Amino acid sequence: MSLQVIGSGIGRTGTHSLKLALEILGFGKCYHMEELLREPEDLIYFEQAEKEEAVDWDELFEGYTSAVDYPVSRYYKEIINAYPNAKVIHTIRDAESWYKSATETIFWASKPSLGRILKMMIRMPFSSAIRERLPVLKYNGRMVDNIFGKDLKNKQEVIKRYNAINEETLNFLPKERSLVYEVKSGWEPLCNFLNVPIPSTPFPRSNIREQFKKNVAGIAAGKPVQM
Repeated sequence: MSLQVIGSGIGRTGTHSLKLALEILGFGKCYHMEELLREPEDLIYFEQAEKEEAVDWDELFEGYTSAVDYPVSRYYKEIINAYPNAKVIHTIRDAESWYKSATETIFWASKPSLGRILKMMIRMPFSSAIRERLPVLKYNGRMVDNIFGKDLKNKQEVIKRYNAINEETLNFLPKERSLVYEVKSGWEPLCNFLNVPIPSTPFPRSNIREQFKKNVAGIAAGKPVQM
């Protein structure tokens, strides 16, 4: 089994809704950041990719037919080249709206307060789940810094990087097998691109900010990943 659909869009552009939509349409199970938190041993593959080493993507994605969100989209070029027959979906979002959402979710998660860190450290000796997830959480913080810079409150610079990433990605994507997609447009463009019928169920809307923060708190407390 190999990937049939690859998501190249940045986190907080509707990637979790896209994951759920692809699974509804039969392109699941779909690899997403939550899978990495469930299987933290997978981190080795992304660390290899970060070092520009050869990665056995087939081994990582065994059992998956689609993959979206970070850290997959961080290495979209390598993954797209590894699966030349896969279709690619690049999710986009208005930059101002994206920045507000990212600030309240993925940026917030990547820069925990001292209080949040202390709570996790107190729980760590008693929770193997926290100990196993900690390298993933650290990796996530480094990844955010590498992509958007260490000053995440510098809105102008972060949005500049966001726009530059989108431009670079769109220039790289193979046009004949790619879709630029806003999840607010719903089923029709997605189903037309994938050549599948439009389902009768509503398009999934998920991972709102309040739920995201609740999920992150649960992850830091060693609870099962529920996103």
